[in-house]
Amino acid sequence: MNLQKNTAPSLRQLLSIEWMKLRHYKAFWMITGFFVLLLPLWNYGISNGVMKLGPGNDLNLVSQSYGFQNVWQNVGFWASIFVIFISILTIIITTNEYQFRTHRQNIMDGWSRLSFYHAKWSLILALSLGTTLYVFIVGTAFGMQYSSLSAFPGNIEYLLYTFILSLNYYGFAFIIALFLKRSGISIGMFFLYSMIIESMLVKYINWQTNSSFGNFLPLQCSDELLPFPIMEMVKGILVGESTSPTATTYACVSIVWIAVYYFVGRWKLLKSDW
Repeated sequence: MNLQKNTAPSLRQLLSIEWMKLRHYKAFWMITGFFVLLLPLWNYGISNGVMKLGPGNDLNLVSQSYGFQNVWQNVGFWASIFVIFISILTIIITTNEYQFRTHRQNIMDGWSRLSFYHAKWSLILALSLGTTLYVFIVGTAFGMQYSSLSAFPGNIEYLLYTFILSLNYYGFAFIIALFLKRSGISIGMFFLYSMIIESMLVKYINWQTNSSFGNFLPLQCSDELLPFPIMEMVKGILVGESTSPTATTYACVSIVWIAVYYFVGRWKLLKSDW
């Protein structure tokens, strides 16, 4: 699709062109397929295996965790782990632009640098919405199985938290790819930071400050939005009312980090040699 010079494409055009790049890309279908298959299968295995101690002896854990009251938090928690797949996909899609120099072809077709940048952010937004919609579909299926429809929607605000977490993770992955431009290095750095470095920093900062300040680091603040429901139930019984920051606070901090990703990435793109 050729665009006239200095004509800013609409959001619809940007998404349309991004889709044209992805629709025949096997890695896209494989990675999204893993997410689509694993999320319901994992939750099915949890609800029919780990949480059940024997026939007729599940201690009501399944009905509590997968009824509409808690299903959004429960499915959202597992989705927060599987978003790693889509984060990797975000990195691959971004670094492919540099590897195959299609980012330069976009400029030759009349795009500005910001059009290219906003095309990627529109894709990140679409992936985040898609993730949230799928969690809604899976959560509704489990909720109808383990509770009555009259209990719908329950704590559905966790769907919003799922969207924020997805946007945070995909935006973070995009920024890493934008700076490093190589898929292998970017994926390695993403795993190193998300699974090791940040976890160590969170524990160290919380220990040194005797507070929850470490929980405000880029990815951890979103992880705090979707804690494991059963652990929350046990914690509520053993500890009582929590004095930790509220979900609203973590949501606001996550949004601030997403804005940081956007403006830092925009600055990098406009200042780079392309």
